[in-house]
Amino acid sequence: MSVLQEIVRDVRADLAAREARVGPAVLEEMVAAAAPPLDAVAALRGDTVRVIAEIKRRSPAKGPLADIDDPAGLAGAYVAGGAAAISVLTEPRRFGGSLADLTAVRAAVPVPVLRKDFIVSAYQLWEARAHGADLVLLIVAALGQPELESLLRQATDLGLTTLVETHDAEEVRRAVDAGARVIGINARNLNTLAVDPGVFATLAALVPDDVVRVAESGVRVPTDVGVYRDAGAAAVLVGEALVTSADPGASVAALVAAGRRPAGASR
Repeated sequence: MSVLQEIVRDVRADLAAREARVGPAVLEEMVAAAAPPLDAVAALRGDTVRVIAEIKRRSPAKGPLADIDDPAGLAGAYVAGGAAAISVLTEPRRFGGSLADLTAVRAAVPVPVLRKDFIVSAYQLWEARAHGADLVLLIVAALGQPELESLLRQATDLGLTTLVETHDAEEVRRAVDAGARVIGINARNLNTLAVDPGVFATLAALVPDDVVRVAESGVRVPTDVGVYRDAGAAAVLVGEALVTSADPGASVAALVAAGRRPAGASR
């Protein structure tokens, strides 16, 4: 069983427990009371590579990364540094996240917030919207094509933007066929956890020009952003390099500065 399969197995078990505690009617009431979602697509376009800064305590690849006692405070520092959106890990077992983190971050920042998790059910989409998310992650490798297309449609119906994550050419094709407006290209192999930043340049060429391209994994220093910028990235998603930084806000600012496009250049 691959790492991804193990994670999805555990996610389904945790999901069943949450569904038993919080019924759909409760989530529907929460969604009805929530503020309208922000336009994440607009937030991820511009003349500078946008930075999606992540709240991430640990990962399967690196183990513990940071003790984040105040996710809202960290998100505020990210935004002060120029982050265009905040990603919040909500998976608890391997990433140390929670829906409470999502709620806290949503209340603290004026930019779009991504619920980053292993979404396999419409219930999780309702959870995301109920707790204030504007975007959700859909991982192509974790879903069959009918599931992917159904979840993307249901997310859109809820007003959520989907960041559809891919790892190879076939997954990019599936994301495009499903109608994704934002496609993430993850340089991390979810089976081996190895990172190959060159994957982005190869796969970005397969993504239509009207789709927002997001580079995931592989950003350690500002020059990495420049490499992704030149390969066509509209945005980068960065976690480990920020949560382990002594000054996360300044680190975001440095990444934003490195992503500025030459005059006249397009996304």
